[in-house]
Amino acid sequence: MVTSEWPAPGLSRTAHFIKRQADFLRAAGVDVEVFPFKGAKNPLNYLKAWARFRRKLLRGRYDLVHAQFGQSGLLALPKRLPMVVTFRGSDLLGTVSDRNGRHIWASRIHQRLCRLVARRADAAVVVSAHMKAYLPAGVEAEVIPSGLDFDFFREMPRDEARRRMGLPADERLVLFVGRPTQARKRMWLAERAVEALNRELPARLVVAWGVPHADVPVYMSACDALVFTSMQEGSPNVVKEALACNLPVVSVKVGDVEERLRGVEGCEVCEDERPETIAAALARALRRGGRSAGREAVRGLDERIITDRVIGIYRKILAGRRGLAVESLVNRGSQAEEGCGELPLAARAAVSSGDVRVSAVRQN
Repeated sequence: MVTSEWPAPGLSRTAHFIKRQADFLRAAGVDVEVFPFKGAKNPLNYLKAWARFRRKLLRGRYDLVHAQFGQSGLLALPKRLPMVVTFRGSDLLGTVSDRNGRHIWASRIHQRLCRLVARRADAAVVVSAHMKAYLPAGVEAEVIPSGLDFDFFREMPRDEARRRMGLPADERLVLFVGRPTQARKRMWLAERAVEALNRELPARLVVAWGVPHADVPVYMSACDALVFTSMQEGSPNVVKEALACNLPVVSVKVGDVEERLRGVEGCEVCEDERPETIAAALARALRRGGRSAGREAVRGLDERIITDRVIGIYRKILAGRRGLAVESLVNRGSQAEEGCGELPLAARAAVSSGDVRVSAVRQN
């Protein structure tokens, strides 16, 4: 698995959802080795990472490459192995400048390179259906959002959560999760919305950023609503995580938020992006009181279900490669032993209790 984003220990501001996918793939029996690198929009960084990654491919015995974000797939070109690419947002939609809130000029080059990767990929994944329109003509993609760890993102008693976070017990709290200086997240819009809200209903804006990752579900349990004001998203994870914690969500129309909030009582997608409109929706959510039924609405995003879908793509592209033999075994006592006896001599499979190993080698 090659990725230009990887979490730093403990912090909320990094891509924990990618590590979570790798961890769940391993738990399902897939041998995953992660190659993280920092591109930082610097071509030299990509060139150095490309050289290191090519050496790794030459030394190792791998069945496929899974690139997280389109730009990560550049390291796998020219291809030596089948490649799956997951497109997550700005790789196809463009990069927004933190200086002026507009797409940067280099973003066009970035997008073109990512579309090149899409053409070369054996399988493309997008995290939201609206992203398909940004793929090259003729490139098919499966929609697989990032999954949720329901053991991690779960509601806890509000009073206990507020004590842990040092938050007031008797105030209405509106949560904003995102880097305050990231223009795309538009914290300024959330601030103006809460200012407008306070003319009608007293409430405080709580910003969760740079906090330990383990504290994020605690903040979601402590607050009364999440406000989401991004101008561009693929499939925003914070909205899904809030739903898993049964936190009411008020959001602008962006990414797949409408799909996620549809029919969830206590949640609302605003008709426009005016602060007053967002404030009115927040007022309705706060006056309603209580939690949402969001957890049930996102049950289908359980990381275990998402993992099965990803493994299905692995199997499909490996089975479809000419000259490759693919075998998957599930150890179920004597069934596993019988299965091993039927494997072609050229194929290899690592079998352990309850695990699946997907392996492929060239046939002579």
